[in-house]
Amino acid sequence: MNGIYTLANDKVYDQVVALLNSIEVNIGADFPVCILPYDTNVERLQAEIAQRPQVTLFEDQDSLQRWDNFTQKIWDLHPIAKSFWYRHQLTSTPEEYYRITMRRKFCAFDGPFDQFIFLDADVLVFDNLNRIFELLNHYDWVTYDFLYRQPNQAFDLKAIQKHNLFTEEQLSKVFCAGFFASHRGFFDQTEMEQLLGYLAQGEIEVLVPRIPDQTITNYMALRPGRSVYNLAQALPPEQRAGNCVTSPHFQNIDQVLYDRGIRLTYLHYICVTSKILTAVSQGENIDFPYRDEYLYYRFLKEPDQAPQFSVDQPAIDYKALRPQTTDGASPIAWIPDPLYRKANQIVQKVTALLNC
Repeated sequence: MNGIYTLANDKVYDQVVALLNSIEVNIGADFPVCILPYDTNVERLQAEIAQRPQVTLFEDQDSLQRWDNFTQKIWDLHPIAKSFWYRHQLTSTPEEYYRITMRRKFCAFDGPFDQFIFLDADVLVFDNLNRIFELLNHYDWVTYDFLYRQPNQAFDLKAIQKHNLFTEEQLSKVFCAGFFASHRGFFDQTEMEQLLGYLAQGEIEVLVPRIPDQTITNYMALRPGRSVYNLAQALPPEQRAGNCVTSPHFQNIDQVLYDRGIRLTYLHYICVTSKILTAVSQGENIDFPYRDEYLYYRFLKEPDQAPQFSVDQPAIDYKALRPQTTDGASPIAWIPDPLYRKANQIVQKVTALLNC
C-alpha cells in the first residue's frame, strides 16, 4: 500500500488542514495519509483525523522512542552541536537538544505504507504523485527539488573532503528534507548502529548543527549507498517545475499552480514560518507569496470562516516577521551564509543611501 506521511502537532494545525485538503482535491479523497506526532500536543489534530477516514495518527511508541534515542546519540557525538544551539538561543540550556523529535519523520520507515512520500506540513500538493510512486519501483529514494546545487546546505564540505566521504556524484544527490519518497523497512537496528559507528569514528564532523534535520536526513540517505533519483536533475529543463514559495512566477489555474505551463507537483512554504501561517489563518493581514492558494485549501471545507482582509488595511510583509540572525548565518537552509551576508550588506548600503 502506498501512502503519505507528514510530521505535525497542534502548533501547525492550520498547515495540516491545508495539506490534507490539497491531497483530497488533487490526489483523491480516499488516499491514505498518516500523521507522525511531533510531540503529545495533538488534540486538535486527533479531532480533525476523526472526520477523515483516510487519515490516521502514528501510534507506535517503540518506533517514536527508537528514533528519538537515535537522534540524541547522534548529537551526543558532535563536539559543538549543543553549544552552538545554546549560543544562538535555539535552546534554553547548554545540555538541551534542538528539535530532537524532527527525526520522527523517519518513523515512516517503520509505518504501514510499503512505499511512501514524506511531506513537511507546510506543503500543498498539486499533482497525483503517481510518477513519484512509479519511480520507487526502480530507486530507493526519490526526490524533486533543487538543493543539489548547494551541497553545503546539507554537509560541512571541508569535513567531507577531510574524511574522503562522498563522491561528487553522491554529493550531487543532496535534497531538501521536506519532500522525499522511499520504502518501508530501511534502517533496522543493525543498520542504525552501523551508522552511529561511522559517526563515532569521525564522520560526525560532516553534520551541520545549524540545519539538523537537513544534514541528518541526507547523511542517512547517502551513507548506506542507496540509489537516489531527483526529478529536478533527471527531467529535461522544459519539463521541470519549481516548488519553492519564493519563486514569483507560478500561475494559478483553477487553484492549481503551474510553472511555465508545467503543473507543480507541490509547493513548499519553506520561508514562511508556522507562526505566520497560523496567524494569517486567524485573520492577521500578513502578506506572503501564494497566500491566496494557502487560504483556499486551508478553508476549503469551511469557506465562510476564511479571513476577509480590508483593502484599507495595509498588509504586513512576511519578511519583516522572519527570525533575524546575529552572526551572519543564513536563516534559510538553502541560501549559503556568504550569499546571505553579502545580500545584507547590499541592503544596508542601499538603506543608508536612501536615508541620506
